[in-house]
Amino acid sequence: MNRDNAPQLQVFRLGMAHPGDLSELAALLDDGTLRADQVQAVIGKTEGNGGVNDFTRGYFTQSLMHLLGQRLGRDPLLLQHELPCILSGGTEGVLSPHYTVFARTDAAPGAPAGPALAMGRAFSPPMVATVVGRWAQVRAVAKAVRAAMADALIDDPADVRFVQVKGPCVTAARAAAALAAGQSVASADPNRSMALSRAAGAFGVALALGEIDDNPALEAALLSRFDLWCGRASVSSGVEVQANEVVLLGHSRHWRGPLRMACEPMSDALDLPAVTRALAQLGLPANPQLSPADSRRVAAALVKCEPDRRGRVRGARHTMLDDTDINAQRHVRGAVGGLVAGALGDGRVFVSGGAEHQGPDGGGLIAVIAETA
Repeated sequence: MNRDNAPQLQVFRLGMAHPGDLSELAALLDDGTLRADQVQAVIGKTEGNGGVNDFTRGYFTQSLMHLLGQRLGRDPLLLQHELPCILSGGTEGVLSPHYTVFARTDAAPGAPAGPALAMGRAFSPPMVATVVGRWAQVRAVAKAVRAAMADALIDDPADVRFVQVKGPCVTAARAAAALAAGQSVASADPNRSMALSRAAGAFGVALALGEIDDNPALEAALLSRFDLWCGRASVSSGVEVQANEVVLLGHSRHWRGPLRMACEPMSDALDLPAVTRALAQLGLPANPQLSPADSRRVAAALVKCEPDRRGRVRGARHTMLDDTDINAQRHVRGAVGGLVAGALGDGRVFVSGGAEHQGPDGGGLIAVIAETA
């Protein structure tokens, strides 16, 4: 790709028959629609449980790096440290397993002028167990977000629409090793470590976008001050990564093409108006559902959600937090996934639970990428 030409972002939303199925991407590479060196990032939903032991994410990542490594003549293990592959497990209800490929190409002849949707990516250094969920991780994420802004050719944080982060967590083994070395960790509980990593990621995005100050005292606010949140941060955590991976999307005058993006905070799990507001910003009327033609204009939909920790939604009691058979995150992914899929008329929605400090407490956010009319 000639970096002297104006770049254009292309987005391909592809289905999978199982967590290792890359056949639709392979077909795009085989027929020349896409080159392997144009692939910049992948964000996807796999059909695992979304928890610490969700190995579907690692299975997909391994399969993706093997496919692209073959096409590029690269070592898949090295490629994994350069290409963000951010996955959320759990396709409850009508959610469909899928993955979205972001490709940076030269602008096609006649492509609409900018500002157009732009994408940047960055990695932090690997995070040792002792810094996960602490202010050092917040700063590492912020630095990576700033690098991703530069990669996207976005100067003004106001032009950033959405930042997807994948952060590491502390497993029981990593915690035990740190404690044996006389070191402390923010939490030795893997599930709480995942939550702290997500919280630190959200604060890191907010810090990079100028929404909070670089104040280490705010570390105490992680998972406690839920009045502090970032409406453009979507953060996942998992055992399959050791660094913070960042994919940033926004609008840049340096890019061309028909894609635009809207992002809206969701006040709770029933906030259908937030979904319709995001769609309306892109000229997509949902009355109450998008028409088939308008639905085809949607290139990707990304959602963060959280079971309200106060046990109520709009005054009515919910039982998500009290169900010992089904994890609360699985409940809320199925519920919000159905809400958004119903408006779009499409189950290929990236719905990630664990929305600590990502949108209003008990809510989350909705982001949509679509072609201009």
